[in-house]
Amino acid sequence: MEHISGYDDFVTVSKEIMKGRSPLEQQMLVRQVLFSLMPDNMPQVFRKIFPPNQSSHEINAFIASLGFKWLVGEMELKKDTLKSGLWLQVFGFKWLVGEMELRKDSLKVSPTEQREQRSVVLIKKCRYLEASGCVGLCTNLCKIPTQSFFTDDCGLALNMVPNFEDLSCEMRFGEPPPPIEEDDAFKQPCFQFTCPTSSNLPACPKLASPASDN
Repeated sequence: MEHISGYDDFVTVSKEIMKGRSPLEQQMLVRQVLFSLMPDNMPQVFRKIFPPNQSSHEINAFIASLGFKWLVGEMELKKDTLKSGLWLQVFGFKWLVGEMELRKDSLKVSPTEQREQRSVVLIKKCRYLEASGCVGLCTNLCKIPTQSFFTDDCGLALNMVPNFEDLSCEMRFGEPPPPIEEDDAFKQPCFQFTCPTSSNLPACPKLASPASDN
């Protein structure tokens, strides 16, 4: 890989990663890069230090609000109401017991329990999205790998919610990401004026479909 000397080079390399790879292959490559930058036992250590609770969500949101400014631009930590409940258990313990699924039953705890906590990081105008001008790049190389790393590998739910109109984004620690078929990011069309390969399709052709994700 060529030497990356500036932010524009970083975005150029990101676009090269997309070429000739499916959305899933792009996401897996980013995950491989993430794991190559940390010790082998990092997810296990993370789980011990940060169990899935409100304090862990808020601490990680605070760290993220300080640590990613160089990549995405100005950020702000804020309080909001997040969906948690049983979804958190489904995502948080997969590493320990294997495959799990959420079922409807007569329970006293709502599967969409809500909690107000200061664990939302608002990216005011994402530098990465603005520079790339690509919905697929945002979703495949940032949103999905980051969500998966925290939720599946580290056991700490994270839902990233990009706004493709004002280029802002929310990192919602403690809120599990929705299924692809319910995620608005996968219904987003191309940026007509900035994407060199934009199409008139309802959704960006670089995005994974629910069928291809299975």
